[in-house]
Amino acid sequence: MKKLIDYINSKVLVKVTSLQTASVLTRIIAGLLTSKAIAVFIGPGGLALIGNLQNFVSSFQTVAILGFYNGAVKYISDFKDDVIALSKVISTIFYVAFVSTILVSLFCYFNAGLINDLIFPDYNNYTYVIQIFAIALPFYALNMFSFSIMNGFSKYKILIIINIIGQILSVSVALLLIYQKNIDGALVSVVIAEALIFLITLVGIINRRSLTPLIRVDRIDYGIIKKMSSYSLMALFTAVFLPLVAIAIRSYIIDNIGYKDAGFWEAMTRISKYYLMLVSSLVALYILPRFSEIDDAKEFKKEVFSFYKTVIPILAIGLFIVYLLKPYIVSTIFSSEFEPVEDLFLWQLLGDFVKILSIVIAYQFLAKKMFWHYILTEAFLIITLYTTSIYFIDLFDGVKGAVVAHFVSYVMYYGIILLIFGSSLFRVETEKNV
Repeated sequence: MKKLIDYINSKVLVKVTSLQTASVLTRIIAGLLTSKAIAVFIGPGGLALIGNLQNFVSSFQTVAILGFYNGAVKYISDFKDDVIALSKVISTIFYVAFVSTILVSLFCYFNAGLINDLIFPDYNNYTYVIQIFAIALPFYALNMFSFSIMNGFSKYKILIIINIIGQILSVSVALLLIYQKNIDGALVSVVIAEALIFLITLVGIINRRSLTPLIRVDRIDYGIIKKMSSYSLMALFTAVFLPLVAIAIRSYIIDNIGYKDAGFWEAMTRISKYYLMLVSSLVALYILPRFSEIDDAKEFKKEVFSFYKTVIPILAIGLFIVYLLKPYIVSTIFSSEFEPVEDLFLWQLLGDFVKILSIVIAYQFLAKKMFWHYILTEAFLIITLYTTSIYFIDLFDGVKGAVVAHFVSYVMYYGIILLIFGSSLFRVETEKNV
C-alpha cells in the first residue's frame, strides 16, 4: 500500500496528473454541457440516436487505425533513440494505418445508407452524417498517429494541453450545432469532433518537422506489424464489439419499449462514464505500468490488494454519495423529463463498482500480453452482457433490465477473473492455513 500512496504523492498528483486531472475534468465538463444541451433542445429520443452514432463512430475509428495506438506508443518509446528502428516503426504504422483508414472511409461513404438503417431504427435518414464521418475519419487517424508519437516520446504535457484545448473547441462547436440544428447538429458534432481536435494537434506538432523525413515507404517493416499484432487484436476486440453490443441493446430497447426509454438508458450510461473517468485514469496511469514491472505472484497480489485497500473504499463512498444525490444529478445534467433515470442508479452503481474491482485485476492480461485470456474473457463479457440484457429487459418489461444486466454481467466476469488469478491472489493465505 505504501508504494501506491508514494506513487500517488510523488508522481500522479505532483507531476503528470495535475494536467491529466485537468484534461479529465475538461472532458467531463464538456460531456455535461453537451448532455444538458441535448436534454433541452432534443430530448430522450434524440439522445438514444446520438448514443448509437457515438458507439458506431468509436468502433469504426478503432477499426480504421487497426487498434495500433497502444502498440505504437510502446514501440516508439522503445526505439526513440534509434533513428533507423524508429523510422521503421513510424513508417510502418503511418502507411499501413493510412491504407486501412482510406479503405474504411470508402466503405462507410459508399455504404452510408446501409449503415444508417443499422444504427438509426425506424427509417431515420441520416445517411449524410455517415458520409461526413467517412470524410472526417482520416483526420482522426492522423490525430491518433500524432498522439502516439508524442506519447511515445513522453511529451505528456503538450499531449494533455492539446486534449484540453481540443475538448473546448469540440464542445463549443457541438453546442452551436445543437442550438442551430437540434438533432442534426448533435449528430454532425459527434462525427467531426476528432477532426476538430486534429487542427489543434497540427499546431502542436508543427515544430517537429524533423520526424517527417523518417516516414518512408521503403522503411515499412512487416515484422513490426507482427510484433504489434497482439496489442492491436486486443484493442480491436473490445473497442469494436462492446460499442456494437451497446447499439444492439439500445436498438432492442427502441424496438420493444420506445425511444424515450432508450434515451433514459443512454443518460444513465453517460452519468456512469462521467464519474468513472477519474478512477479509470488512475487505474491506467498506475496499474498497467506497475503490473508490467512485476514478475512475482506475491508482488502482484500485494499490488492488487493495496489498490483495493487504498482506492476502493473511496470509490464506494463516492458511489454512495452519487446515489444519494441522484435527483439533483439528473435534473442538473439533463432535465425533469429524465426523472425516470433515477430508478436506474442502484443497479448501474453496483455494476460499476464490480467493474472496477474486476478491471484492476484484468489489467494483468494487457501488462503480460496474455492474449487468449484477454480475448476469451472479453468475449464472455460481451456475450453475457447482450444475452442478459435481452433477458432482463423482457423480464422487467422495461429499461431497468438493462442496468440489472450490467450488474449481473460484471459479477459473472469478476468471478471468471478471480478463477483465473485465484492461485496468485489467494495462494499465500491457503499455505499459511495449511
